[in-house]
Amino acid sequence: MALLFCGRGLRCTKNAMRDAQHYCTSVVSGSQHVNGVDLFYQQTGSGKHAVLLLPGALGSAETDFGPQLKSLNKEHFTVIGWDPRGYGRSRPPERDFPLDFFERDAQDAVDLMQALRIPKFSLLGWSDGGITALIAAAKNPSLINKTVVWGSNAFVSPQDLKIYNAIRDVSLWSERMRRPMEDMYGEELFIKTWEGWVDGIGQFAQRPEGSICIEMLPHISCPTLIIHGVKDPMVPSFHPEYLLKHIKGSRLHLMSEGKHNLHLRFAAEFNKLVEDFLSQ
Repeated sequence: MALLFCGRGLRCTKNAMRDAQHYCTSVVSGSQHVNGVDLFYQQTGSGKHAVLLLPGALGSAETDFGPQLKSLNKEHFTVIGWDPRGYGRSRPPERDFPLDFFERDAQDAVDLMQALRIPKFSLLGWSDGGITALIAAAKNPSLINKTVVWGSNAFVSPQDLKIYNAIRDVSLWSERMRRPMEDMYGEELFIKTWEGWVDGIGQFAQRPEGSICIEMLPHISCPTLIIHGVKDPMVPSFHPEYLLKHIKGSRLHLMSEGKHNLHLRFAAEFNKLVEDFLSQ
């Protein structure tokens, strides 16, 4: 399914798109059978540098990366957003959270790109997607050009557990936060999946040092940009500092007004930062 989006939401012809590429973007949606499941993805742009967008918990390309699919430079980059198995439109199956769910997502992500015949690419990972990106980069150094992560952590601390348990009850969320998830999953499945995520992420606190992927960080060899919103209520500042210390050659960029969704709230600033890093 190919959708053409113009500046004011009007449908345009292919000829008009060619004549006004600055104002009109083609987004192609599809599904690819990978590792026993059908993974939904969206693709835009025609640049030589391929970039995979990895969403956060329960997230999808549609809910988590609208400003990136719309506005990242289409001449320089080919941008692919995907829905991990059990999330968004990559259902069935229903999502589950075994102890290796991040590693499973990382394998799915890499194998999806190979199935799309994109042999080498960069990773942009938000929150859980950032953890997935770190694992994918560590395990596939020959395939990954560069990695950008934000709102991510390599371990679960007691402080993190308190944060997760405080947001377990979705009835306490604002309607603005709940609505996209309820629209995507329905109220009952959203509650069930979110509680599954809270339990799933909590498992790591029982591991030595609360490790999710601590032991993998030294194996990341690609250039890595860590972005952190100083006002992020979900991810304490010791997490990006830990990543910076343990990923060789990485760099950290702080956004003073940024919260957890800094790439949505400050999309223009974020996109420019990412484009500059990927183009270096």
